[in-house]
Amino acid sequence: MIIGILGIIIGVLIGFYIPVTFPTSYSLYLSVSILAAIDSVFGAIKASMEGYFNSTIFVTGFLGNAVIAGLLAYIGDKMGVPLYYAAIFAFGSRLFQNFAIIRRQLIEKFSKK
Repeated sequence: MIIGILGIIIGVLIGFYIPVTFPTSYSLYLSVSILAAIDSVFGAIKASMEGYFNSTIFVTGFLGNAVIAGLLAYIGDKMGVPLYYAAIFAFGSRLFQNFAIIRRQLIEKFSKK
């Protein structure tokens, strides 16, 4: 847990002091990839709360989902078909589903005290 918090702090500090910019033409691909990565993070939080978190599964899912989502958006863009909608729907619905589970578990945990 402490390593995760430390990683977030380091990432935020790097983001503030080493600005990285991307061309606007990449915004669609990056946004879908970021959505996929956030979905993986919420899935990891849920798995951790349920006691079956596996760091190998998390890292491979995090990177794999982000790359596949970005590629799906890129291929769809090149074909003229908005395939990124499929990624938005899949990862968005899973993100909200995981958030609902996390929220319920936290409410149950803190209401018992």
